[in-house]
Amino acid sequence: MRTSVKGPLMFSAFFAVLAFVAVLIFASGGSARVPRFDLAFTGAGIAFIVSLVVAAMLSMSYKENADHLGKGSGVNLSSKRPHGGSPAPDSSGGTETPDAGR
Repeated sequence: MRTSVKGPLMFSAFFAVLAFVAVLIFASGGSARVPRFDLAFTGAGIAFIVSLVVAAMLSMSYKENADHLGKGSGVNLSSKRPHGGSPAPDSSGGTETPDAGR
């Protein structure tokens, strides 16, 4: 659907019809007065063009993620703190403390 023209055209046509009905009612001053088709067609045309440009820009800006971005098991992982939350023992056999270097 992304490489086809049909999707953005259908999207834009839907909003053009919606804008036509809305502008026809609001520009006329309600349903009791004579409808203003000139303004309704203008509003529908503007809505069609704007939504078509927005849909085209969004489809052109789409980009697949790189393969390496889907790998991994979490955010902010550290080898010093395993999943249990307690610090991992260091190579000397003891546990690492936050103020060990002081």
